[in-house]
Amino acid sequence: RVCMSSPGQESPPLGAEVEWKDRAETVIIGGGCVGVSLAYHLAKAGMKDVVLLEKSELTAGSTWHAAGLTTYFHPGINLKKIHYDSIKLYEKLEEETGQVVGFHQPGSIRLATTPVRVDEFKYQMTRTNWHATEQYIIEPEKIQEIFPLLNMNKILAGLYNPGDGHIDPYSLTMALAAGARKYGALLKHPAPVTSLKPRADGTWDVETPLGSVTANRIVNAAGFWAREVGKMIGLEHPLIPVQHQYVVTSTIPEVKALKRELPVLRDLEGSYYLRQERDGLLFGPYESQKKMKVQDSWVAHGVPPGFGKELFESDLDRIMDHLEAAMEMVPVLKKADIINIVNGPITYSPDILPMVGPHQGVRNYWVAVGFGYGIIHAGGIGKYLSNWILHGEPPFDLIELDPNRYGKWTTTQYTEAKARESYGFNNIVGYPKEERFAGRPTQRVSGLYKILQSKCSMGFHAGWEQPHWFYKPGQDTQYKPSFCRTNWFEPVGSEYKQVMQRVGVIDLSPFGKFNIKGQDSIRLLDHLFANVIPKVGFTNISHMLTPKGRVYAELTVSHQSPGEFLLITGSGSELHDLRWIEEAAVRGGFDVKITNITDELGVLGIAGPRARKVLQKLTPEDLSDDAFKFLQTKSIKVSNIPVTAIRISYTGELGWELYHRLEDSATLYERIMNAGQEEEIDNFGTYALNVLRLEKAFRAWGSEMNCDTNPLEAGLEYFVKLNKPADFIGKQALKQIKAKGLKRRLVCLTLATEDVDPEGNESIWYKGKVVGNTTSGSYSYSIQKSLAFAYVPIELSEVGQQVEVELLGKNYPATVIQEPLVLTEPTRTRLHKRMAEKIKLEKDLYQPTN
Repeated sequence: RVCMSSPGQESPPLGAEVEWKDRAETVIIGGGCVGVSLAYHLAKAGMKDVVLLEKSELTAGSTWHAAGLTTYFHPGINLKKIHYDSIKLYEKLEEETGQVVGFHQPGSIRLATTPVRVDEFKYQMTRTNWHATEQYIIEPEKIQEIFPLLNMNKILAGLYNPGDGHIDPYSLTMALAAGARKYGALLKHPAPVTSLKPRADGTWDVETPLGSVTANRIVNAAGFWAREVGKMIGLEHPLIPVQHQYVVTSTIPEVKALKRELPVLRDLEGSYYLRQERDGLLFGPYESQKKMKVQDSWVAHGVPPGFGKELFESDLDRIMDHLEAAMEMVPVLKKADIINIVNGPITYSPDILPMVGPHQGVRNYWVAVGFGYGIIHAGGIGKYLSNWILHGEPPFDLIELDPNRYGKWTTTQYTEAKARESYGFNNIVGYPKEERFAGRPTQRVSGLYKILQSKCSMGFHAGWEQPHWFYKPGQDTQYKPSFCRTNWFEPVGSEYKQVMQRVGVIDLSPFGKFNIKGQDSIRLLDHLFANVIPKVGFTNISHMLTPKGRVYAELTVSHQSPGEFLLITGSGSELHDLRWIEEAAVRGGFDVKITNITDELGVLGIAGPRARKVLQKLTPEDLSDDAFKFLQTKSIKVSNIPVTAIRISYTGELGWELYHRLEDSATLYERIMNAGQEEEIDNFGTYALNVLRLEKAFRAWGSEMNCDTNPLEAGLEYFVKLNKPADFIGKQALKQIKAKGLKRRLVCLTLATEDVDPEGNESIWYKGKVVGNTTSGSYSYSIQKSLAFAYVPIELSEVGQQVEVELLGKNYPATVIQEPLVLTEPTRTRLHKRMAEKIKLEKDLYQPTN
C-alpha cells in the first residue's frame, strides 16, 4: 500500500503504484473529467484509499470529444462559484502537476442583437456584481476591437467575460489524473463495474473483472453509462444521451493574420458558439427541439457494450440554419473549408443541470451525472463534492443540482421531452419566473388540476402543477414572460385584496409530507430540529441545521398523537429533506418509522378574515379563537370529509391548511367554494401568496435561508432554542457563531421603482460599492412600492438606513424598514384583545360609584 504523498512532495515512482485495493473509503465509477476531478480533490484533501474505476480508458465517453469551453458565466447564483473554482484550478494545474493542459483564456463575448437580449444582459449583470466573477456589458465598438472579423450590422451589445476561454479536455483529464495519483488515489482501467451490492452496515461490495472492493461509499460519475450503473441497484436516473455536433475548419488567412487569439463568441439568436482552433475556427450549434437528435436506442436498450471513444455519423443538414447564421455574423467562414465534423453523445438531465450529491433511499450512494457541460463543471464539482463528503454537509447551497429533485414521476417520456426542450432552448432568453411546458403535466397532478387548469397560469413544482395566478373573463391569459411587470400584475393584486379583505382558497398539494412515528420519534426530532417539539395537538415551525450551523431545511412539525408526527416541507425540498431525516435516523440508531405520504395527501389552504365563517358552515367542530387556537392541529370532518386541520397560513391571515386524501380534493374544494358564496370566496395562487408572506416578513427556505446562511443572520432566533436540553445538530456551531457576533443581517427594504420589481439575487449598493444582495422581492399592493429581503453588513442594517438596489441596469434608492410591513392576523387579534381589555379596565376604574 502506497503512502499518500502530501502537496509538494515527490510523486512515487510509477512502479510503486499498487495493483489493487480490496478496501476503499470512496470508489468513483467513471474516468471522465468529473470523476477524475473528484479523485484528485479527495486525495489532495487527505482522504486515504480513493479508488477510481474506468470501464475502458480515461476520457472515454463524452470527455474526449468535448469542445472544451470554459466560462465564468452562469445564470445560477452558486453555479457561478462552480465555474469560478474550475477556472481557478485550471489556471494552476499545469504548474502543480507538470502536465500541459492546453488552457487558453482569450475571453468570451455573448452577443445581443435584440433589445430584449440587452435587458437579459442587464438582468444578469445585477446578479454578477456581488460575485468574484469578472463580467461587463460592452459596446459595439469594443466588440469590434476584440473580434475584428464580425459583421456589426445587428450587434447592440455584448456580455464580456475576460477570463473565459477553452481547454483541451484530454490534457485536462490527464493532468487531474496525474494529480490524483500524486496524492495517493488509485486509478484503474480497464476495470468495468459488473455488480454493486449494498451491505447491512451501509458499505458496498463493488465487483470488477480485476477483483472486488469493499467501499464506504460509491460515487456514480459514469457519464452516459450512469443509467446502467444506477440500474444495478434498482434506480432509474433520468438521463438522456443527446447528439451534439461541432465543425472544425482549415486555416483561414484572416484568422492566421491576427495578432492575438479571438475571444469565444456566443451568438445567442443564431444559437451557436464559435472559437479559434489553431488558425481556423470551431463552430458548435444547438439545434431546435425538432431538429436535434436524441439517442433513443440507448434509452430503450442501453449503451452498446463496446462504445467508448466512438462517434456518430455527422449530419450537416441538421445544422445548416445555424451555419448560415454564423457565416452572416463572421463572413470569413464562407470561404473556409471544413476539415472535421464531430458528432458525439453528451448526457442531459431533464432540466439541463447535472445531478450531484447523495441519493435518497440508498445509503452511501452518491452521483455526479448528467453533465451537458462537464469540462467547465469538473473542477468546481470535484472540489464541492469532496468538501461535502469530507465534512458531512455541502460547502454552499446547490439544491438545483440535487439528484433528489426528481422522483417516481420522472418517466422516460418526460425525461426525453425535457431533454429535447432543454437542448433546443440552450440559448433562449432566460426570464425571471420562467416556465417551460414540455412533458407537462406529469402523473403528479392534484385532485384540482382538471377543475383549475383553464382558470389559471400553472407553475411546475417538483412534478406538480400548481396555480401561480388566476385570470378573470376579459383578462390577458397564459404565461407571458417579461423582465418587467407583465400580465399577472393586475390579477395578483386582485387576489391579494381577496385574501386581505374577504377569503381565498389555494391548492397547496405539492407540499412534501412525511409521517414519523415510533418509540424514538420525539428523540429523533429533538436531535434534528433547533426548535422544541410541539405538544400533542399543536404545530410549530422548525429548522434542521447542518453541523456548521447553516439552515438545511425548514419544516412545519405537527404532533398529531403521542409520538406521531406530520412533517411538512416545500415541494422542491421533499426528497432533499427526507434523505437528511432518514440518514440521521440510521446514524443514531433511532427506532422510528418514516413514511413519505406526499402523493397520498392533498392540501387546501383557506385564508382571509371570512375564512372561519365559511369553514364553520361545513363542520360541527368549534372553530372559534378560544376553541381552535393559532398553531393548533385537529382531526375533524369538513362536509363529512376527514381532514387534518392546522390553524396556520403562510399568508399571515386567519386561515387553515386542510390535509386530506388526494381523491377527496375535488369534492372538498367544491363544497368550500359553494359554502363561501355569501362571503365572496375566490381562488388565489402562489404569486399572491409570495406578496402576502413578504409583507408579513415570513422567510422562505431557498431564498432567505439555506445552506449559505445561519438562522441568526436570517432573523430566525425565535425558532432556535439554544437552551433546550437536546444537543441538536448544529447547536455547538451556532453557539460559536453567536459568541463571535454576526457580520451581516437580513433586512426588509422598500423601494420605489418604475415597472420592475426585485426578484432576489440583485446587487445592493452603498456609496458606489456592492455590499450585499437581495434574496426575494415583489410589489407590495398595500403600500404600492417594491418590497425586498436583503443581506447587508450589520452596520447598514438599522431601520431608516438608505442603500440602493440594482434592477435592469439602474440603481433605485431603498430604505431599511421595521418589519413586518403588515402585522399578522394572530398579532392583530392579540393587540385588539389587549386594547379592548385596557379600555374595559379604564372604564371600570372611572365608573362612578353610587
